[in-house]
Amino acid sequence: MSTAQTDPAAPAGTQQTAVQPQNDKFSGEKFACLTEAEQNWYKNVYQGDNAPQLTLRAVLMGAVLGGFMSLSNLYVGLKTGWALGVAITACILSFSLNKMLMALFPRWFTTEMSMLENNCMQTTASSAGYSTGGTMVSAISALLIITGTQLHWFTLTLWTIFLAALGVFMTIPMKRQMINVEQLRFPSGIAAAETLRSLHSKGGDAIKKARLLGLGGLIGGVIAWLRDAGIPRWPLSLKFPLDLMKMPDKMPLAPFTLGGRPLADWTISFDMSAIMIAAGAIMGWKIAWSLLLGAVINYALLAPKMVALGAIDSTHLGYSAIVRWSTWAGASMMVTSGLLLFGMQWKTVLRAFSGLSSILGKKKDCDEYDPIAHVEVPGSWFVTGVLVSGLGCILVLHYAFNTSLFMGVIAVAMSFFLAIVACRATGESDITPMGAMGKITQLTFGALAPSNMVTNLMTASVTANAASSSADLLTSLKTGYLLGANTRKLFWSQFAGIFAGTLIVVPAFYLLVPNAAALGTDKWPAPSAQVWAAVARLLSAGVHSLHPTALAGMCVGGALGIILPLLEMRLSEKHRKFVPSATGLGLSMVIPFYNSLSMFIGALAARTIERRNKEAADMYIIPLASGLIAGESILGVMIALLISLKIFN
Repeated sequence: MSTAQTDPAAPAGTQQTAVQPQNDKFSGEKFACLTEAEQNWYKNVYQGDNAPQLTLRAVLMGAVLGGFMSLSNLYVGLKTGWALGVAITACILSFSLNKMLMALFPRWFTTEMSMLENNCMQTTASSAGYSTGGTMVSAISALLIITGTQLHWFTLTLWTIFLAALGVFMTIPMKRQMINVEQLRFPSGIAAAETLRSLHSKGGDAIKKARLLGLGGLIGGVIAWLRDAGIPRWPLSLKFPLDLMKMPDKMPLAPFTLGGRPLADWTISFDMSAIMIAAGAIMGWKIAWSLLLGAVINYALLAPKMVALGAIDSTHLGYSAIVRWSTWAGASMMVTSGLLLFGMQWKTVLRAFSGLSSILGKKKDCDEYDPIAHVEVPGSWFVTGVLVSGLGCILVLHYAFNTSLFMGVIAVAMSFFLAIVACRATGESDITPMGAMGKITQLTFGALAPSNMVTNLMTASVTANAASSSADLLTSLKTGYLLGANTRKLFWSQFAGIFAGTLIVVPAFYLLVPNAAALGTDKWPAPSAQVWAAVARLLSAGVHSLHPTALAGMCVGGALGIILPLLEMRLSEKHRKFVPSATGLGLSMVIPFYNSLSMFIGALAARTIERRNKEAADMYIIPLASGLIAGESILGVMIALLISLKIFN
């Protein structure tokens, strides 16, 4: 009979009541081939064989939820270039969705999901949100900016599936080494596990979190509806399309002028959106105040000066005109900062590659069989999956983007080695260096294929997106590990999420971005794509093609991207908080002023709440902010569809 027990020596984050496996044949000498941490986990934490996990309803509900979350990440990515984590949001949404369906359809949904079943649903949703939208807001959008031509839908669909699958399969060898053996923290994975435990504890906290997320979603949806759709004018008109009254997109901050032009011409206004405010509440105080500082410097000080010098076109002054100049300073700052911080993680890099033999090889004394082989994903799946998905990427690169087969092979091979580094960086710091991954490949192929911007972008897309997907998906596997889940079942959940996300995100991208003119605008700044395109152009055309002031800005920005992180490291903890974030400053130069302002407001509100009541802040900020982001972004995409169908003006 199974016995429940609590193990005080369980790995960090695994303190829980667990079910002892019924089969004790893996004991004694044969069980000794596992590390002490693996033995402890299998004996005291693992319960994947004793509780519902990979069920049809969990996968289907996770696929639906993941499709909507991929829309949210696409929307936010095109707005800010920021990749927001979806693990905790997916936990709360999956729990809330199941509760809602039980209340609405009690005859069909008669039982609650188990915690592992809910985790499986969350994993599917996270996979859809993590692995499919990143390439749209980076390399694909950058390609559209450079070529001015949209990819055929079939090509984009294959590209998205193969890239996402490559990332999923690359997690297989990383998981056992980095999570089981080395016990890397993956902080967001721990937070998601604690969230699921809290939600299933039957306490009031779970209900409060679910209600706050729902309230945030409702508020965000109302804002999106009033701004993008509007309400019918009175008296009601029965004609189609409806005659609607909308809330303005932007509100002026003051009736002043700057350089003889209204403040709105310099993007200095208030954005009527809750997304950026919510994103600021999540992203943290330092980056947020750095964003506002950089925005003031760029749009209130530098831009008027550049207009006077003729470096910025004053005929059609606005975000597009300004960012064509400021992108160079901002992009160089983010590139040098990212590469420096990546290089300074040399110990992490060395640990990553020193563990390569452990990742790929068998454990000693386990030649006959592995005691937990039925739990872990076999290495043969990794080999087969990488061969198929990698070959798919290579063929799409060759036939759709005219990239040589040799360079395609190099791109896939680089993605594996950089994925090792990205996974370890995420496990140790909870930060996935996606930008650095892409820039390393862009610089590499800038030397291998000079003047070929398409090859530069799409090979970098393979490396950056596959590596970052692997790292982010390991976060979900960490959650499952802490809850005692079966890794094989979580793998199938992640694999299902690929198709759910692709099914939604590809047509949504064409809907939101019908042509190149839609990018780099007030509506879709697409800052990540702007940086990718800027690097590709620079490597192709050379620095002599830039306006002298843009070249000076690039040099100053590149220098600041190195100086600021080094300065922060040298200062004491008391003083380093006053050093602005190079990432925040750089990002502020490729997004409008009003986005930076909104994120600052959100971070300021969160900081104020944290100082007054830290416990309440930890409990409520993320659910409410996540609800705002999900509600406004998803309804915003839905309204865009209605507008395209001529239902709304």
